[in-house]
Amino acid sequence: MAALVIAEHDGASIKGATLNTVTAAAQLGEVHVLIAGLNAGAAAAAAAQIAGVTKVLHADGASLADGLAENLAAQVLAVAGAYSHLLFPATASGKNVAPRVAAKLDVAQVTDITKVISADTFERPIYAGNAIATVQSTDAVKVITVRTTGFDAAAATGGSAAVESVAAVADSGKSQFVGREVTKSDRPELTAAKIIVSGGRALGSSDKFNEVLIPLADKLGAALGASRAAVDAGYAPNDWQVGQTGKIVAPSLYIAAGISGAIQHLAGMKDSKVIVAINKDPEAPIFSVADYGLEADLFAAVPELVTVLAAWR
Repeated sequence: MAALVIAEHDGASIKGATLNTVTAAAQLGEVHVLIAGLNAGAAAAAAAQIAGVTKVLHADGASLADGLAENLAAQVLAVAGAYSHLLFPATASGKNVAPRVAAKLDVAQVTDITKVISADTFERPIYAGNAIATVQSTDAVKVITVRTTGFDAAAATGGSAAVESVAAVADSGKSQFVGREVTKSDRPELTAAKIIVSGGRALGSSDKFNEVLIPLADKLGAALGASRAAVDAGYAPNDWQVGQTGKIVAPSLYIAAGISGAIQHLAGMKDSKVIVAINKDPEAPIFSVADYGLEADLFAAVPELVTVLAAWR
């Protein structure tokens, strides 16, 4: 049987997390993708171009316009009988829908996988990433959330899958979409950024956070991140938080300035390709995972780095 990836999209294009999830699904056999939404034909066409996808199921209806968990789960359940694996990105949306699907199917959800060992066996991190559990599921249908940093993104082009229309489910009436407040920024989205500059509590204030880190992020075209301590102190907004209780990221370059490296933070960024740590405490745990460490006062080191980048570019 095939594996079904429940895609995340904006109606016109496919979100990056879906591409990583397709890579995981490809290790389980034939890959189909579900596009559920309203007027999402362009997203379905984009999904058909993803390398490795053999079929796209396109459900189009008003009940699916806003991604309400009750309606989207019902749509997944309507087509689930043809699949042995149902895979969701381990994002806010995926984590919102997958548990409902698993409960309705009366199966145990396999959460946050980082490796596919076989069709019924997977690896997932536990204890904030300090240990890796090998999990085997004997359920007939496996409901899985995929930690996207554990898998490379599938190529967005090169495929030629068939698009099949399926009937959209009726509105469950159990929830209602009220509104959405979207943060707009010229910077890359944190979870999709290739370069991230993060700051910790050592910055001392939101003014210093902006004064010191924004020039560096601007020079690098980077997204801004923060430790939980910096967010809790009010130095940075919640959606910048990186860590076990924030966002899981794996950029090509992660610069940690004034971050001690608590285990909860490391769980969210240690899969970054290159980690640079700037901290004046030589015993800071962040140095244990850093590829490059600079023992220095960040208030002097970061502006100097900005000056060097300005001269180099």
